[in-house]
Amino acid sequence: MSNQMMNIVELIDENDRTISFEHIMTLEFDEKEYIVLAPIIHESESEEDEVVILRVEQDENGDDYYVGIEDEDELAEVFAAVNEVYEQGLN
Repeated sequence: MSNQMMNIVELIDENDRTISFEHIMTLEFDEKEYIVLAPIIHESESEEDEVVILRVEQDENGDDYYVGIEDEDELAEVFAAVNEVYEQGLN
């Protein structure tokens, strides 16, 4: 972990386990908002480069919640946009 403070997001999976993620970026794409997270890897787990992309929705009270992207085309387009933003940041 770097000396910088990481933005940590904790989500509950389908087995009621709390999983911690590092917030990588929030991205607006095609008039929708998405959040990009990287699982915080513990020593006993694999260290594959993995990100989770979720769509940000609002409930009837205007509170944000995250939705998995089931449409493969939407996911591929958002992933490409995330890669583009990431690559621009490296240059």
